[in-house]
Amino acid sequence: MVSSGASIDQLCVNTIRGLAIDAVQKANSGHPGAPLGCAPLAFALWDRHLKFSPSDPGWFDRDRFVLSAGHGSMLLYSLLYLYGYGLELEDLKQFRQWGSRTPGHPENHLTPGVETATGPLGQGISNAVGMAMAERFLAARFNRPGHEVVDHSTYVLASDGDLMEGVCQEACSLAGHQRLGKLTVLYDSNKITIDGSTDLAFTEDTTAKFEALHWHVQAIDGMDVDAVDRALRAARDETTKPSLIVCRTVIGFGSPHKAGSEESHGAALGVEEVALTKDALGIPQEDFWVPKEALEYCRKAVEKGKSLQAEWGGRLDAYAAAHPDLAKELRSLANGEFPTGWEASLPAFDTEVATRNASNKVINAIASQFPTLISGCGDLAGSVKTTIKDGGEMQAETPAGRNVSYGVREHAMAAAVNGMTLHGGVRAFGGTFLIFSDYCRPSLRIAGLMECPSIMLFSHDSIGLGEDGPTHQPIEHVMSLRLIPNYNLMRPADGNETAVCWRIALQSKKTPCAILLTRQNVPSLSPAPAPGHPAEKGGYVVREASGKAKAAIVATGSEVWVAVEAAKILEAESVPTRVVSLPSWFLFESQDAPYRESVLLKGLPTVSVEAGATLGWERYAQAHVGIDHFGASAPAERLFEEFGFTPENVAAKVRGLLG
Repeated sequence: MVSSGASIDQLCVNTIRGLAIDAVQKANSGHPGAPLGCAPLAFALWDRHLKFSPSDPGWFDRDRFVLSAGHGSMLLYSLLYLYGYGLELEDLKQFRQWGSRTPGHPENHLTPGVETATGPLGQGISNAVGMAMAERFLAARFNRPGHEVVDHSTYVLASDGDLMEGVCQEACSLAGHQRLGKLTVLYDSNKITIDGSTDLAFTEDTTAKFEALHWHVQAIDGMDVDAVDRALRAARDETTKPSLIVCRTVIGFGSPHKAGSEESHGAALGVEEVALTKDALGIPQEDFWVPKEALEYCRKAVEKGKSLQAEWGGRLDAYAAAHPDLAKELRSLANGEFPTGWEASLPAFDTEVATRNASNKVINAIASQFPTLISGCGDLAGSVKTTIKDGGEMQAETPAGRNVSYGVREHAMAAAVNGMTLHGGVRAFGGTFLIFSDYCRPSLRIAGLMECPSIMLFSHDSIGLGEDGPTHQPIEHVMSLRLIPNYNLMRPADGNETAVCWRIALQSKKTPCAILLTRQNVPSLSPAPAPGHPAEKGGYVVREASGKAKAAIVATGSEVWVAVEAAKILEAESVPTRVVSLPSWFLFESQDAPYRESVLLKGLPTVSVEAGATLGWERYAQAHVGIDHFGASAPAERLFEEFGFTPENVAAKVRGLLG
């Protein structure tokens, strides 16, 4: 029987609350206020609406739940424990400790049931927009009359802080335009942030704003499980707009001295306040109290999930009988498998070409073999050359379109690409100028942390941009993006290296990739993009010295041909010079030491050449031709000449190094 006459709903809600505040108190670190206030929201969703299978957290047709308010991670961990995802009480007791599966903010590759790493506010809700776009695309591609084999929703629990972030503004504007009817956001409107009341900085009319963004908006008492349930039902019935449910809650609910205050936001309540809070809520003083009735009730979800999954399997079998080819493709995608054999379609290049144009040729050569490859660009598709020809526009009316117009929303684009990639079944890429990677960077960084193999194309990758001038000419960007752990930045020297970079990006399983592309033409220098191309190792000798090398030049991208021409000048002066193309530091550093040392010979005087910041190149070279200041407005050819990216200047730099 349910303890103390409490309803099972209230018992489960209080169990979630008690686990959360005990874990935070034991760690003496964390955010107890959000779980205390949001437990009714989360329970209503998980108990009455969310479609999931705890025994198989990766089931393809599950609903996605994103805790965008990632600081409230103990809310999610408590749910994952209670509903049988494999977390144990001991995991909750190890909250925020070394080696635990319950880190301070959720991480998707550490904890079963976590869809995306959250914590940087605005990221989770923006990832969810991408997830909803992926679901709708796959449904449009695969579903047939009588066979709804892709049919799930995306739910978000977001905070005041999420809604303030710029990326959220971009993503929610995009979601409204796209009319993502299967996206529902529970907005925990507790009106408190770290510094105090939201009135200090956030007084907008959220309801009016989201209605203007073409969202379906409801306002409810978020502390009432039944009210949340009704609102979720209404959101489900609205299929032409994303839904925002403004849930008025009390942060730190139950805490006699800290409820409704910033004091319950980001620190443990304290031993005495925890005891008082438990008394106020009717929770026993026992640490990590889990009543048998609540656990048994929640754990029913395990068998329910198995039944849901089995029912989906039956529908998939019926679908396979009616549409065998589509079913085979969908099963492969659901298992994380993508088409094979597409590499044979990679084009070869033997003439001058801008690598942005080479990239587009690659995209369109493989598009038919890779039917769930989704392109996108931040209002620069004609410049970055991202368009899949005849792929159609992804709009509300044409959800199977393969080209996403993100508008001038680079930050949301990168976050949505992460969301689509995490959703599975598609490979998505976004594109913009390299200078605007500044707007994408938070999403690029967290993709590396999440082991999410998103793909970005950054064109106009240097002062070669030309006349638009220094506001648009990236200087420090190449080097700064190399600093991101688990991030593969590739700057190909020609069309063939570009094709190789695409192959690497599409085959990547746990590492996001960026391909940096030129506006200007570059000569063809490398071998055809057959398997085993030396660029796959990140760096290789693109031109060997005529005799025993006296010097080496290492370069990337459009500067490799400058290095080759400089080597020819030096060879004519009896200075045999090796030229190394180093498109990916990430891949090169992953090779064994003998290979690296066979490419960049120890003790050999080496000059680096890259049209960007020189800081960092001391790893590979002793002298540098680079640019450590802002550019200028002029034709690209003049800029390269003025800033020293000429064969003659590079040769002079080598001579100076040799003394």
